[in-house]
Amino acid sequence: MKRVVVDPVTRIEGHLRIEAEVKDGKITKAYSSGTMVRGIEIILKGRDPREAWAFAQRICGVCTTVHAIASVRAVEDALSINVPVNASLLRKLIIGTIFVHDHVVHFYHLHLLDWVNPVQALKADPYETSRLAQSLSNYEKSTPGYFREVQKKIKQQVERGQLGIFNKGYWNHPEYKLPPELNLMLIAHYLDALDWQTRIVQVHTIIGGKNPHPNFAVGGMAAPINPESDTAINMEKLGRIKTLIDEMYDFTVKVYLPDIKVLGKYYKDWFFKGEGLGNFLVLGEPEKDSWREGKWFIPPTFIKGRNLKDFEEVNINEVKEYVTHSWYKYSVGDDKPLHPWEGETNLNYTGPKPPYEYLNVEGKYSWLKAPRYKDYSVEVGPLSRILALYARDMYGIREEVEKHLKEMDVPFEGMFSTMGRTFARALETKLYSFSMKNWFSELMENVKKGNYDVFNPEKWEPSTWPKETKGVGFMEAPRGSLSHWVHIKDGKLENYQAVVPTTWNASPRDAKGNPSAYEASLVGHSLHNPKEPVEILRTIHSFDPCLACAVHLYGDEEMEIRVV
Repeated sequence: MKRVVVDPVTRIEGHLRIEAEVKDGKITKAYSSGTMVRGIEIILKGRDPREAWAFAQRICGVCTTVHAIASVRAVEDALSINVPVNASLLRKLIIGTIFVHDHVVHFYHLHLLDWVNPVQALKADPYETSRLAQSLSNYEKSTPGYFREVQKKIKQQVERGQLGIFNKGYWNHPEYKLPPELNLMLIAHYLDALDWQTRIVQVHTIIGGKNPHPNFAVGGMAAPINPESDTAINMEKLGRIKTLIDEMYDFTVKVYLPDIKVLGKYYKDWFFKGEGLGNFLVLGEPEKDSWREGKWFIPPTFIKGRNLKDFEEVNINEVKEYVTHSWYKYSVGDDKPLHPWEGETNLNYTGPKPPYEYLNVEGKYSWLKAPRYKDYSVEVGPLSRILALYARDMYGIREEVEKHLKEMDVPFEGMFSTMGRTFARALETKLYSFSMKNWFSELMENVKKGNYDVFNPEKWEPSTWPKETKGVGFMEAPRGSLSHWVHIKDGKLENYQAVVPTTWNASPRDAKGNPSAYEASLVGHSLHNPKEPVEILRTIHSFDPCLACAVHLYGDEEMEIRVV
């Protein structure tokens, strides 16, 4: 039996290795390996809980903010700190921005080239491309001149032999099925999205001071609201935020969602590939910041075996992590799982020294732990959330899903797939960009009434804290359910554990041999050419991997890496 190795998987954040066993051209088993260790938990031990978010946020610069928010929520939960409503609204605007930004960037800049062939765009007729684009939406740029200019840029790159961002693609692979005009239209939108995303993140710079890694505070937000101040969040800056929110929504409904739908029509077969597990988990996005209030924007939901009618509420005590096949060791034994509040981060690398031919998949083979819910392998992410909202019939998602699937001539079962994941991400982007309008309106009403509160100073001093306490911060990040678990003792962090989306999805097998979502989703894929495994990339990219969240580098000794 042949094993196909993809290492590193590119167009993701971080370092991911996929090994797939292939028999008669089909994948029979797959293995997912994170090849760098995450050491944030070790770094945070013994630190002041109020500064934890600043370290935790540096877990990743791509899904920036999400770890900071989960971290401050965890500490606030442990210390029973209530956050002013304005602070929650500002955080929600930051969260909404990262969702819209992250999903658009993922589709166009990390996933699109799995489906689109830029070389074929040279054969397109700009007039026909314009006619096609105008039939899909009223996007104001869809003119022949616009597409002619894009085509000219691509031609110049090809003639110079400098494909740049389009280099080293599998452009002769028969799995690329789009006509030239559609290739040109989508590449034009790829370039548009590059410019668009640089403006959208201004929401983070206005509210949080910078991007990536905006500023937060345990107890609220660091930036004050003051209409009379030039440096605080004033009316001019709030007006700029409104303009940016409108721009997010317009790009989503005029460009992103129509592009997903037309792509789905040409790759309809991918609505029936790449599911894997059939189990979906949402830990939940609180309506404000405290999960203990029991009010949720995205409710905690567990769907087992595709059964949307009998979805279950979530019990956080059922979240546990295995290290049976991970390069860690547990004091209780590696075959027993630990709840995150009792979690351990004891490094135990037993693998071969790189470079190596294959992983030892019978032993330990990844720096990711293996989170499980009720001992089930689960998928987290946009598809899980859209299925949860569909099952609960919230926000009109059921009607949205059914309407768009009908237009693509795809049955509902097509949602459980590679293309279903990609489609769900666009629907979620529309939900968040629309919801941001409501959050902004609520914030403005408070400001007009003279309510500028963004920070609660109560319980800021360690002398007011209990001697020992635990807390958890939940957040639905763009890639899936995120949770940070803290144990505070004598005013310091006794233990810190982050259970992140890609760890759920990309984990190795557990003690019972259950594969993760990545590993299960690749089984059954046919590879046209194992040396150009675009089929593997399509499904893995549909999860939007972020291995920086799942793995990090930590050393016991200080050493100089490079001087710039």
